[in-house]
Amino acid sequence: MKRTITFTSMATVFTMLFVLGTTEGLSQQRKPALKRKVVTKRVAPAPPVFTVASGTVIRTRMNRTLSSKTARVGEAFTVTVTEPVYSNNGVVVVPVGSTLQGRVNSVRAAANRGKPGEIDVSFTRVRLPNGSSRAINGSLTELNGGTDVDNEGTASGRPMKNRKAIFIGGGGVGGVILGAAVGGGKGALIGGLLGAGGGYLGDRMTKGAEAEVKSGTEFGVFLNQAIALPRFVESTGYRP
Repeated sequence: MKRTITFTSMATVFTMLFVLGTTEGLSQQRKPALKRKVVTKRVAPAPPVFTVASGTVIRTRMNRTLSSKTARVGEAFTVTVTEPVYSNNGVVVVPVGSTLQGRVNSVRAAANRGKPGEIDVSFTRVRLPNGSSRAINGSLTELNGGTDVDNEGTASGRPMKNRKAIFIGGGGVGGVILGAAVGGGKGALIGGLLGAGGGYLGDRMTKGAEAEVKSGTEFGVFLNQAIALPRFVESTGYRP
Protein backbone atom coordinates (compact mmCIF):
# COMPACT_ATOMS: atom_id res chain seq x y z
CA MET A 1 0.00 0.00 0.00
CA LYS A 2 2.84 2.33 0.89
CA ARG A 3 4.62 1.51 -2.41
CA THR A 4 1.44 2.37 -4.33
CA ILE A 5 1.13 5.70 -2.54
CA THR A 6 4.80 6.47 -3.29
CA PHE A 7 4.42 5.81 -7.00
CA THR A 8 1.20 7.85 -7.05
CA SER A 9 2.90 10.75 -5.27
CA MET A 10 5.81 10.69 -7.70
CA ALA A 11 3.46 10.63 -10.64
CA THR A 12 1.62 13.62 -9.23
CA VAL A 13 4.87 15.53 -8.76
CA PHE A 14 6.02 14.83 -12.34
CA THR A 15 2.59 15.86 -13.64
CA MET A 16 2.75 19.15 -11.76
CA LEU A 17 6.28 19.90 -12.99
CA PHE A 18 5.23 19.17 -16.57
CA VAL A 19 2.22 21.47 -16.29
CA LEU A 20 4.30 24.24 -14.74
CA GLY A 21 6.97 23.93 -17.45
CA THR A 22 4.39 23.99 -20.22
CA THR A 23 2.62 26.99 -18.71
CA GLU A 24 5.89 28.88 -18.35
CA GLY A 25 6.81 28.12 -21.96
CA LEU A 26 3.44 29.32 -23.21
CA SER A 27 3.71 32.50 -21.16
CA GLN A 28 7.12 33.20 -22.70
CA GLN A 29 5.77 32.61 -26.20
CA ARG A 30 2.80 34.87 -25.64
CA LYS A 31 4.89 37.70 -24.18
CA PRO A 32 4.64 40.60 -26.66
CA ALA A 33 7.84 41.75 -28.29
CA LEU A 34 9.15 45.12 -27.21
CA LYS A 35 8.56 47.81 -29.84
CA ARG A 36 11.64 49.74 -30.89
CA LYS A 37 11.25 53.45 -30.85
CA VAL A 38 11.87 54.78 -34.36
CA VAL A 39 13.64 58.11 -34.39
CA THR A 40 13.01 60.09 -37.55
CA LYS A 41 15.41 62.84 -38.49
CA ARG A 42 13.90 66.05 -39.68
CA VAL A 43 15.23 67.01 -43.09
CA ALA A 44 15.35 70.71 -43.77
CA PRO A 45 13.36 71.61 -46.88
CA ALA A 46 15.37 72.67 -49.90
CA PRO A 47 15.43 76.45 -50.32
CA PRO A 48 13.34 77.95 -53.11
CA VAL A 49 15.15 78.51 -56.38
CA PHE A 50 15.04 81.45 -58.76
CA THR A 51 15.54 81.40 -62.53
CA VAL A 52 18.22 83.21 -64.50
CA ALA A 53 16.96 83.44 -68.07
CA SER A 54 18.63 82.01 -71.13
CA GLY A 55 20.45 84.79 -72.97
CA THR A 56 21.75 86.44 -69.81
CA VAL A 57 25.33 87.65 -70.13
CA ILE A 58 27.56 87.21 -67.07
CA ARG A 59 30.39 89.71 -66.87
CA THR A 60 33.67 87.99 -66.05
CA ARG A 61 37.43 88.48 -65.73
CA MET A 62 40.08 85.94 -66.79
CA ASN A 63 42.06 84.44 -63.90
CA ARG A 64 45.13 83.32 -65.84
CA THR A 65 46.67 83.75 -69.27
CA LEU A 66 45.47 81.43 -72.02
CA SER A 67 47.37 81.25 -75.33
CA SER A 68 46.67 79.47 -78.60
CA LYS A 69 50.37 78.61 -78.68
CA THR A 70 50.26 76.46 -75.53
CA ALA A 71 46.60 75.68 -74.80
CA ARG A 72 45.33 72.12 -75.19
CA VAL A 73 41.89 70.72 -75.91
CA GLY A 74 40.14 69.84 -72.64
CA GLU A 75 42.25 72.25 -70.62
CA ALA A 76 40.34 73.83 -67.74
CA PHE A 77 40.47 77.44 -66.61
CA THR A 78 38.40 79.77 -64.44
CA VAL A 79 37.01 83.28 -64.68
CA THR A 80 35.70 85.49 -61.88
CA VAL A 81 32.28 87.12 -61.95
CA THR A 82 32.67 90.93 -61.73
CA GLU A 83 29.01 91.98 -61.44
CA PRO A 84 26.16 90.26 -59.57
CA VAL A 85 23.73 88.12 -61.56
CA TYR A 86 20.04 88.59 -60.82
CA SER A 87 17.14 86.20 -61.30
CA ASN A 88 14.12 87.12 -63.39
CA ASN A 89 12.47 88.69 -60.33
CA GLY A 90 15.50 90.63 -59.11
CA VAL A 91 17.02 88.24 -56.56
CA VAL A 92 20.83 88.01 -56.40
CA VAL A 93 21.78 84.40 -57.10
CA VAL A 94 25.37 84.76 -58.36
CA PRO A 95 27.35 87.39 -56.42
CA VAL A 96 30.57 89.14 -57.34
CA GLY A 97 33.52 86.85 -56.65
CA SER A 98 31.83 83.69 -57.91
CA THR A 99 33.82 81.67 -60.44
CA LEU A 100 32.87 80.03 -63.71
CA GLN A 101 34.69 76.93 -64.87
CA GLY A 102 35.74 77.05 -68.52
CA ARG A 103 37.01 74.44 -70.94
CA VAL A 104 39.05 74.68 -74.13
CA ASN A 105 37.04 72.99 -76.88
CA SER A 106 39.46 73.53 -79.74
CA VAL A 107 42.62 75.48 -80.37
CA ARG A 108 44.63 76.42 -83.46
CA ALA A 109 48.03 78.03 -83.27
CA ALA A 110 48.91 80.96 -85.52
CA ALA A 111 50.22 79.99 -88.96
CA ASN A 112 51.80 81.50 -92.06
CA ARG A 113 49.85 83.67 -94.50
CA GLY A 114 48.88 85.78 -91.54
CA LYS A 115 46.47 83.23 -90.09
CA PRO A 116 45.82 84.21 -86.46
CA GLY A 117 45.61 81.77 -83.57
CA GLU A 118 42.15 80.75 -82.36
CA ILE A 119 40.75 79.39 -79.10
CA ASP A 120 37.20 78.06 -78.80
CA VAL A 121 35.93 77.75 -75.24
CA SER A 122 32.77 76.91 -73.31
CA PHE A 123 31.68 77.32 -69.69
CA THR A 124 30.31 74.38 -67.74
CA ARG A 125 29.84 75.29 -64.06
CA VAL A 126 29.32 78.22 -61.70
CA ARG A 127 30.69 78.02 -58.16
CA LEU A 128 29.53 80.47 -55.48
CA PRO A 129 31.62 81.83 -52.58
CA ASN A 130 29.56 79.71 -50.12
CA GLY A 131 30.68 76.51 -51.86
CA SER A 132 27.47 75.62 -53.70
CA SER A 133 27.59 75.15 -57.47
CA ARG A 134 25.47 74.49 -60.55
CA ALA A 135 26.16 73.13 -64.00
CA ILE A 136 25.73 75.73 -66.75
CA ASN A 137 25.87 75.87 -70.54
CA GLY A 138 27.72 79.05 -71.40
CA SER A 139 29.50 80.48 -74.44
CA LEU A 140 31.95 83.30 -74.97
CA THR A 141 30.50 86.67 -75.98
CA GLU A 142 31.52 90.30 -76.11
CA LEU A 143 30.53 92.83 -73.46
CA ASN A 144 30.16 95.93 -75.63
CA GLY A 145 27.88 96.23 -78.61
CA GLY A 146 26.23 92.86 -78.18
CA THR A 147 24.47 93.21 -74.86
CA ASP A 148 21.68 95.23 -73.28
CA VAL A 149 21.74 96.10 -69.58
CA ASP A 150 18.46 96.63 -67.68
CA ASN A 151 17.85 98.83 -64.63
CA GLU A 152 18.74 95.97 -62.27
CA GLY A 153 22.21 95.62 -63.74
CA THR A 154 21.50 92.37 -65.59
CA ALA A 155 23.13 92.13 -69.00
CA SER A 156 21.16 90.25 -71.64
CA GLY A 157 22.69 89.19 -74.91
CA ARG A 158 21.05 90.05 -78.17
CA PRO A 159 20.01 87.05 -80.29
CA MET A 160 23.15 85.27 -81.51
CA LYS A 161 21.39 83.16 -84.14
CA ASN A 162 24.12 80.86 -85.48
CA ARG A 163 27.04 82.94 -84.31
CA LYS A 164 29.67 81.44 -82.06
CA ALA A 165 32.28 83.71 -80.53
CA ILE A 166 35.88 82.56 -80.18
CA PHE A 167 39.16 84.18 -79.15
CA ILE A 168 41.21 85.29 -82.17
CA GLY A 169 44.69 86.82 -82.16
CA GLY A 170 45.41 90.15 -83.81
CA GLY A 171 44.66 93.02 -81.46
CA GLY A 172 42.14 94.30 -78.97
CA VAL A 173 42.21 94.31 -75.19
CA GLY A 174 44.74 91.90 -73.75
CA GLY A 175 46.12 91.06 -77.19
CA VAL A 176 42.97 89.27 -78.28
CA ILE A 177 39.63 90.08 -79.88
CA LEU A 178 36.46 88.10 -80.34
CA GLY A 179 35.59 86.48 -83.63
CA ALA A 180 32.13 85.22 -84.55
CA ALA A 181 32.02 82.12 -86.73
CA VAL A 182 28.68 81.79 -88.49
CA GLY A 183 27.44 78.22 -88.75
CA GLY A 184 30.95 76.87 -88.30
CA GLY A 185 32.24 78.69 -91.40
CA LYS A 186 34.79 81.46 -91.76
CA GLY A 187 32.33 84.00 -90.45
CA ALA A 188 32.67 87.68 -89.74
CA LEU A 189 34.98 89.31 -87.24
CA ILE A 190 33.93 91.52 -84.36
CA GLY A 191 36.26 94.50 -83.91
CA GLY A 192 39.40 95.44 -85.77
CA LEU A 193 40.96 92.13 -86.82
CA LEU A 194 41.05 93.02 -90.50
CA GLY A 195 42.49 96.39 -89.66
CA ALA A 196 45.06 94.99 -87.24
CA GLY A 197 46.19 91.97 -89.21
CA GLY A 198 44.95 92.59 -92.73
CA GLY A 199 48.31 93.81 -93.96
CA TYR A 200 49.82 90.38 -93.40
CA LEU A 201 47.32 88.31 -95.34
CA GLY A 202 49.20 88.48 -98.62
CA ASP A 203 52.55 87.39 -97.21
CA ARG A 204 53.00 83.62 -97.29
CA MET A 205 55.90 83.61 -94.84
CA THR A 206 54.44 85.98 -92.28
CA LYS A 207 52.95 84.23 -89.28
CA GLY A 208 49.73 85.50 -87.80
CA ALA A 209 49.29 86.62 -84.19
CA GLU A 210 48.59 84.13 -81.44
CA ALA A 211 45.35 84.44 -79.51
CA GLU A 212 46.56 85.35 -76.04
CA VAL A 213 43.91 86.00 -73.40
CA LYS A 214 45.85 87.62 -70.60
CA SER A 215 44.96 87.35 -66.93
CA GLY A 216 42.59 90.21 -66.12
CA THR A 217 40.97 90.32 -69.58
CA GLU A 218 37.23 91.00 -69.27
CA PHE A 219 34.54 89.47 -71.45
CA GLY A 220 31.03 88.06 -71.23
CA VAL A 221 29.66 84.56 -70.79
CA PHE A 222 26.40 84.00 -72.64
CA LEU A 223 23.97 81.56 -70.97
CA ASN A 224 22.65 79.19 -73.65
CA GLN A 225 20.20 77.66 -71.17
CA ALA A 226 18.36 79.04 -68.16
CA ILE A 227 19.63 78.05 -64.71
CA ALA A 228 17.84 77.87 -61.34
CA LEU A 229 19.62 78.86 -58.11
CA PRO A 230 18.59 79.66 -54.54
CA ARG A 231 18.94 83.20 -53.22
CA PHE A 232 22.59 83.68 -52.37
CA VAL A 233 23.56 83.70 -48.69
CA GLU A 234 27.08 83.96 -47.31
CA SER A 235 27.08 80.50 -45.72
CA THR A 236 24.70 77.57 -46.10
CA GLY A 237 24.52 73.87 -45.38
CA TYR A 238 22.81 73.31 -48.69
CA ARG A 239 25.13 71.68 -51.18
CA PRO A 240 23.54 70.91 -54.56
